[in-house]
Amino acid sequence: MRDLTQDSNVAGLLVVTVGGINTLPGLITGPWGGVLSDRFDRRKLIIGLQLIMAVLAFSFALLVLSGQVQVWHAYLYVILAGACHSMTQPMRQALIAGTVPRDMLGNALATNVLTITGTRIVGPFIGGILIFKLGFFANFTIEACLYLANVVMIFWLRTPFHRPGNARQRGSAIANMVEGLRYVWTGERALFQLMLLSIIPNIILHPAWFLFPVFTTDVLKRSVDVGGYLLAVTGVGGLLAALFMASFGFVFSKGKVVLGAAVASSITLLLFAFSHWMALAFVIIAAMAFSQAVFRTTRGTLIQTIAPDSLRGRLTSLQSFDRGFLVVASLGVGFLSDETSPVIAIALVGTLGLILALICIATLARVRRLP
Repeated sequence: MRDLTQDSNVAGLLVVTVGGINTLPGLITGPWGGVLSDRFDRRKLIIGLQLIMAVLAFSFALLVLSGQVQVWHAYLYVILAGACHSMTQPMRQALIAGTVPRDMLGNALATNVLTITGTRIVGPFIGGILIFKLGFFANFTIEACLYLANVVMIFWLRTPFHRPGNARQRGSAIANMVEGLRYVWTGERALFQLMLLSIIPNIILHPAWFLFPVFTTDVLKRSVDVGGYLLAVTGVGGLLAALFMASFGFVFSKGKVVLGAAVASSITLLLFAFSHWMALAFVIIAAMAFSQAVFRTTRGTLIQTIAPDSLRGRLTSLQSFDRGFLVVASLGVGFLSDETSPVIAIALVGTLGLILALICIATLARVRRLP
């Protein structure tokens, strides 16, 4: 996108929005992906979606090679990829619950987080080299090949602890959707409260990460590439959290851990806003990534533990529903930064997150009592 908009006076806006708009399709496709996950074989669904992604990636690579690629092509590709990802992600998490015994679920989900944090560290680095050395066509072609490699790995996956439900016998897809929503609202209120709590790190706090390049140049007085190092440091913090939780599990009750992690994420972001020394900024941002990884792993473990297998796909997809609003929140934080400063914007976001987290501790009694 940056290459396509070099002469545009709205290049920055286009680059930011194309980076966040992939979460937007999740508002529609995510919940329906959960319904499909409970009605059909999750493994086969993931394989099918990965094959679609391979075709999309290679088609986009050919479009780039032809020299006819335009801005709207990039947006279309990102939206289609986001739709597939929003359906695949909850299916993967639901699939994990069928691969390990119930008492090992937290360790398994933490191990799965290693793939996210690990690629956050090395992915941009490798991608940058591929684009610089081989060009965009090779980069997207390799992406298509990796989707195919994923298909091969998923094909051999077995889920001995999966207990198939009877969603198709319980009515239409719409009836299944209503059943999942009703369970969240009346069947197990802790799930609804966990989804409310997720708004803090996923919607309130996370958009501040998109200000790292601006914070780097305006506050740290460093070149813009240091903003990329800050993002890499978030991967290191998340990796350490995943390793710790995968190895040792949960020291305290999961309800208290998930609430404490929401508070810690807000406090560390607030401290980061006033970290004008680069080394200190790196340490604090790593601590924030650590706390957010703990939050997401703990929340995922709680949801997978509480959810009955017959509803697992729908409930898992609903926990990711809030990500669809990320692009809107990102635009709001960007506007706030332009009107004030990166320091004030990040500080206000951290303060808002802390206030909401403390309110959640006081009001979300079901979450506090979760073992």
